Amino acid sequence: MQSSFDDLAFLPQLNTSGTFPKDNGECHSLDSPQSARSADEEENLLGGASSRQLPPPQLPPRVLPKVEEMPKANHKPKYPRISKPVEVLKYEYDVVVIGSGYGGAVAASRMARGRQSVCVLELGKERWPGEYPETIKEAGRELHLSGDFSTKDAGPVPIETGDPTSLYHLILGNGQNAFVANGLGGTSLLNANVFLEADEKTMAMEDWPPEIREDPGCLRKYYDRARFMLQPQVYPDSFPTLDKVEVLKQQAEVLGCSDKFRKVEQTTWFEEDGLNNCGVEMKQSKLTGMDSTGVNDGSKMSTLVNYLADAWNWGAEIFTRCEVRYIRKHKKEGYLIFFAWHGAKRDKFKKALYNDLMWIHAKKMVFFGAGALGTTEILLRSKDLGPIEMSDSVGQNMSGNGDLLAFGYNLNRSVNGLARTNPSPPRPVGPTITSIIDCRDAPKALDGYVIEEGVIPEPLSPFMQFMLEMIPGRIKPAGLSPLARLYKVLASMRSRFGGHYNPRGSLERTQTYLIMCHDDNQAVLTLKNGRPNLSFRGVGRTDHVRNLNEKLRKATEALDGTFVNNPFYLLNSEQEITVHPIGGAFMSRNGEASDGVTNDKGQILKGYGKDYYPGLVVVDASLIPTALGANPFATITALAERSVELVAKEYGIEIDYHTRNSKLNFEKPPENPIFRRIQSISREEESVLSAIRDNKEGIEFSEIMSGYVHMSHEATDFELSEQIASGQCEKARFFLSVHAYDIQNLLFNAEHKARLTGTFTSGALDESPYMVIGGNFQLFTIDDRTPDTKNLVYDFDMRGTDGRIIHFHGYKTLDDTAAFNILGAWRATTTLRVTLSDPPREGEKKGRIIGKGILYIKPWNLIAELKTFYASMHSGMRFISYFARNLAHAFFAPLTDLEWPVVASRAWSARNKASHTFKIEAEDGVMSRMMMWDPLSTKTQHMELLFIPGASVDEKIFTVPDIEHNTIEYFRRKGYRCFCLIHRVGKDDNAKVGYTTYDARLDIAAAIDKIEELRQSSKYGRLSSKTYIVAHCAGSVALSSGLLSGDIATSSIAGITASQVFMTPMFARYDRWKATIPFATMAYELLTRTDWYDCTSEPTDSFLQLGLNQLLRFYPLAREDLCSSVVCHRSSFIFGLLWSHQNLNNRTHNNLHDYIGGITMKCQRHLIAMGNARQVLGSNGEKNLVTDANFEKLRGIPILFLSGDKNSVYDPENTMVSYDMLRDKLDERDYHRELLEDFGHLDTWMSEQTVEKVCPLVDNHLKEVVKRMKARRINGFANGGGQANGTA
Repeated sequence: MQSSFDDLAFLPQLNTSGTFPKDNGECHSLDSPQSARSADEEENLLGGASSRQLPPPQLPPRVLPKVEEMPKANHKPKYPRISKPVEVLKYEYDVVVIGSGYGGAVAASRMARGRQSVCVLELGKERWPGEYPETIKEAGRELHLSGDFSTKDAGPVPIETGDPTSLYHLILGNGQNAFVANGLGGTSLLNANVFLEADEKTMAMEDWPPEIREDPGCLRKYYDRARFMLQPQVYPDSFPTLDKVEVLKQQAEVLGCSDKFRKVEQTTWFEEDGLNNCGVEMKQSKLTGMDSTGVNDGSKMSTLVNYLADAWNWGAEIFTRCEVRYIRKHKKEGYLIFFAWHGAKRDKFKKALYNDLMWIHAKKMVFFGAGALGTTEILLRSKDLGPIEMSDSVGQNMSGNGDLLAFGYNLNRSVNGLARTNPSPPRPVGPTITSIIDCRDAPKALDGYVIEEGVIPEPLSPFMQFMLEMIPGRIKPAGLSPLARLYKVLASMRSRFGGHYNPRGSLERTQTYLIMCHDDNQAVLTLKNGRPNLSFRGVGRTDHVRNLNEKLRKATEALDGTFVNNPFYLLNSEQEITVHPIGGAFMSRNGEASDGVTNDKGQILKGYGKDYYPGLVVVDASLIPTALGANPFATITALAERSVELVAKEYGIEIDYHTRNSKLNFEKPPENPIFRRIQSISREEESVLSAIRDNKEGIEFSEIMSGYVHMSHEATDFELSEQIASGQCEKARFFLSVHAYDIQNLLFNAEHKARLTGTFTSGALDESPYMVIGGNFQLFTIDDRTPDTKNLVYDFDMRGTDGRIIHFHGYKTLDDTAAFNILGAWRATTTLRVTLSDPPREGEKKGRIIGKGILYIKPWNLIAELKTFYASMHSGMRFISYFARNLAHAFFAPLTDLEWPVVASRAWSARNKASHTFKIEAEDGVMSRMMMWDPLSTKTQHMELLFIPGASVDEKIFTVPDIEHNTIEYFRRKGYRCFCLIHRVGKDDNAKVGYTTYDARLDIAAAIDKIEELRQSSKYGRLSSKTYIVAHCAGSVALSSGLLSGDIATSSIAGITASQVFMTPMFARYDRWKATIPFATMAYELLTRTDWYDCTSEPTDSFLQLGLNQLLRFYPLAREDLCSSVVCHRSSFIFGLLWSHQNLNNRTHNNLHDYIGGITMKCQRHLIAMGNARQVLGSNGEKNLVTDANFEKLRGIPILFLSGDKNSVYDPENTMVSYDMLRDKLDERDYHRELLEDFGHLDTWMSEQTVEKVCPLVDNHLKEVVKRMKARRINGFANGGGQANGTA
């Protein structure tokens, strides 16, 4: 969209104050002469019941511009838009107006002035002067051809070509064709501007309802209202004489109709530049004759610059490229209007465009102003699909308004009837129609007609000579002398070889005739296979038409010209063409549905009697029951003014006809905004409009995804839900358009947001289709849930036709599973996991889930999607480059840049700060740390928890700050006092000394003793008599070693959770291979000449360390666990993969250096020895601790074994072996084992899912232990006797 005016020689730039600069650079404002009317005159024009017609204003003498001042044809002005992008459409309005021609524009203006929220839906685009086609190439791109092509010898053949939103629409019918305009302003953009009131004889015909035919003058005040808004003027006498007018005047004398010849009023701005009555700046006409193809000089008084501009200023919201298909009743109030949105190249999905319709809710009224053909088609489809009961007469009684077209070729005098962009100022072409022979005073109304001169449009000029000379049926003048015939031949040659604008050529001597008369009103519009089928009868075949053609022949022959009937008539099976189709939803002559479609106010009858729908109102040409024998738009406008006024009274709406607009500035908000009682999206709307105003570069495309979504509150898994939905035929699909108005924000803002607009449809949802307005699309956002993962996110609230709101959240995942995997990359970018939920209730963060499933992009839809991509070359290349970089990063994941740890460690979260920290001395004198956290619950549990981390880690694995709730917080909230020991092989300075996990047993014994000491002192409150231990990995191995060796007393231990391993370590596959032949660790120790292996590394490390970092890119891992983290690579090398990446969020993964330290080769060799032996060993590997005698030391201690089923360090079977051993040797009821689905090793305690899936298992085991302690009486339980209540 454009937001500024360009400077033109004939169209000065509009500055920010809304004024045009004078020649000397000063700014001034010119009011139109009408603004000087007296208050009484204005009162009559706007609202008076008996106003008089005012004479046309006196115009100043025509000032001819110099030839060199004329603008170049390719210099086009740019205007701001009064329409809004569909992305800011609201779900409901008081009033919806369909179409923006004369009737629709009247309804929009008046309802907005009645302070109703108004939405205008227009099929065509918004164009301002400077944007209309001028060449045949430009015009060809703006032609939409549809209908049935017929010949004499063959039946009709359906044809459809061109963009439905194109400016020109040629409808091929049976008997007559129709030419209409699409665009904001409708037919007013392309008509010949003739403002001609219908004669009273025609209005008194029996076809009209009694309210009109019995009072033909009832339209007077409405004509005057139209006259005030449209400001018709007669071509001034002070302007240059027009040849075509003089020719028609001479022909009127030939026909004996001199008294019926006159210049006709038309809506062309002949005055000096200034404001029209609606506050819009108008430019003086350059008399180009281009009115019927779109005039670019700013002088055409189309509805765009009056009624529609007025509607905009009073708060109406206007949307273009919206093709209304049908309407139906809303369940509660008003009507639903279903439309196909042609924006974002959605028509590339040809089938979906009309299947997946968008909708809008009109709470009170719908005004039909889509033209005779458009409105009738909508009503016919509404009867079938609404269904809305209507009269059987819908589509009947249509007329071409008696339109006839013909030419007087190669006359004996100049006509100057070829439109041109830059006519010579002394010899202009003039308006398309300037004068008329008005023969409507015939005794019978049906015999009346008008003859008007016309202009051949510039795009057609190059072809006209061929058509006029080669078409059969031409009638040449009789009795010409040889010299006269020679002159004719020379004139023809001048046009052919000297150009069609040759002033002495045959084309410049050609008069264009336009006739409006009365036809038989027998045309019919029906729907055939869902497509409109137009059939005219009685045009081009009647005696009346032959009589009119004879008059034209006579007038032509009098000037020695060749009479040529409509070339299109002769070329297309003798079919006429009309630019004024009327009828189809015509007024009933008696107010009953048996004789018409609407009542006298345009309200649609229900199909029986006089009952009608008060909120369904027709206001366009389809309302007219008979041919008018005159240009119809003045009457259409008057009838619309009448209908809107009368319907407004029924609803108690007071229309403000009197308040005048000041000069309109379309770059600012309207002067009279409407305060609506509907959902506001003002912030998002302002961001869109701001980007448009600032002319930001953006991109847009449309997308269809389809699949299955299972509607169930119990839906948890995407794949399972998809499977169930497939079996139950719960198909789902969305048709969304993505629009980023600012490419800079899309690519570089952290949220990477664009807007989503469209529909979602599901067979399981009765309220489908759901409308999506203002949804969020996020392009390659970092997935905080998983490392090295980016998502394409679709997130929006959507509204069903009954008003129900459902939240849609979907995401495509692009991660390292796509590495060197074409199929994986395809799946990543075309698979969307979908969650549907109700809106959250008050106090809730998320609503209740109501459905899950998966949607896919089909290959053929992807091809169509690529065709919809639209962007400037610059922004398009930036987008494609960004998309390709992200895709390549995933595809070539092992080769991408390594991610190094942050040099300066971040400040640890205050929420994890320990209540107390204790120094503990083991019996061998080694000092370690133990932290304590007080309970957070007032209901304190009488049990202490001691957490023992594994090798190279510390308390942080239980106090992860990067997840919402961590393990320590979980148990503190449960009322437990928590301790955590950082032993000598953990993430501690002692770890570099060379201790083993067997040595760490002494630290655990000292920690248990310290807790016992605290229990005795009561310094920190009342403690229980026993401690429950949660030990992980090497910490669990050290615990089992101490228990089996007797170095850890069992009397103070209430129970144990052994995480991943206990007394029978068994390596997983890769670690087993490494342990069998420990070449890698031996080589590392040999090459680096150090016993210490650090899991962290920096870019400044030695070449050996950096080389190792590069080699570790290719450490064998599953695709889903590939990443670029140096810490992750190095820890996997020494320990095995420590986590399932899907369970670590991105922030945790980015800060692994905070969690992982290092290990000595001595400790590593000890771990390898135990793994190879599959049992815990002494410090030097010679002492076997797993014996029957040692098992007795474990008797009476309940143990919960936990293993992740994806553990890549220790085979999950290792805990099963320990579990089976103890059950066989001791009381089987003391032991329980859980296999944790989708968990690896460390992620058991570091994942978002830990508090949901792991902690509850430990908590339940704790509760069983407490129950057992209470049942056995604490003192007795301390001696190791009794039976456990739990079962294995």
